[in-house]
Amino acid sequence: MAEKVEFKKIRDFGEIINDTFLFIKQNFKPLMKVFIYLCGFFILAAMLSAIMQQIGLQNAIRSGIGAGSDGDAALTRFAQVLTLDSLILIVFSMANYTAIYVTVISFIALYVEKGKIAPSVEEVWAYFKYYFFRVLGSSIIVGLFLICCFVACFVPFVYVFPAMSLFFPIMILENADFGYSFSRSFKLLKDQWWVSAGTIFVLWIITYASMSFASLPAIILSIFSAFTEGANGISNTVIIISTIIRYLCQIFMVLPVIGICLCYYNLNERQDNTGLLERIDKFGKPNADINPIPEEY
Repeated sequence: MAEKVEFKKIRDFGEIINDTFLFIKQNFKPLMKVFIYLCGFFILAAMLSAIMQQIGLQNAIRSGIGAGSDGDAALTRFAQVLTLDSLILIVFSMANYTAIYVTVISFIALYVEKGKIAPSVEEVWAYFKYYFFRVLGSSIIVGLFLICCFVACFVPFVYVFPAMSLFFPIMILENADFGYSFSRSFKLLKDQWWVSAGTIFVLWIITYASMSFASLPAIILSIFSAFTEGANGISNTVIIISTIIRYLCQIFMVLPVIGICLCYYNLNERQDNTGLLERIDKFGKPNADINPIPEEY
């Protein structure tokens, strides 16, 4: 049996990718149980709001096509869909992604704290309710910051994205406030930006490739419905089925979150050697798990 994943160690690019999948394999059942219990409601709420928004938009388009002289009514309905329904979707989507991040990072924090033992739902829930609104509020500011970087020029966005990826692990794993997490994320990347950025981008590529492949039936179904329905657009049944498949694929979001946490511990070890110091401190103590993992400092 493979040694349980030790987070507090130095890793290279390949080890971060491999250990991400190894951690999921070793903790699949408890991780999925926690994910379903704590993220299920938010995924379902975002899914239902997305279905309502898309069906409303589709009905508004159909009304506009058949409205004739009553174009103002169709335009009003279209504007309503783009404002109210879209606003509800944005709120639930933000809560959904926040729940995924907080759940997975809290699971890892407790896994490390308990000595590589998977935590229970109750234990993760205690972390979840403490950090959820802190992360949700911070995500709005971070999101606006990333949008400004993207609008200003694509290069600043590429530069700050890896640092902002580390922001939430720092906030939860170090129980830090916004200012400390923001500055710490850039400090950790000092002299390690290229490797860390490459690892994070590859993790997101793997995630989106997995989600796209799993969503392929929904994509094919939508294309087929668009051709067969003609001017009427995609049928409501297809919208519902494709949206459900797309949101179920959000289970793949655990991949980048775990990988980014491994990046955080890797960078933290390179700067502070906390894991090494903890293992040195255990020498001579009875029943101590020294965890003699070969690594270079």
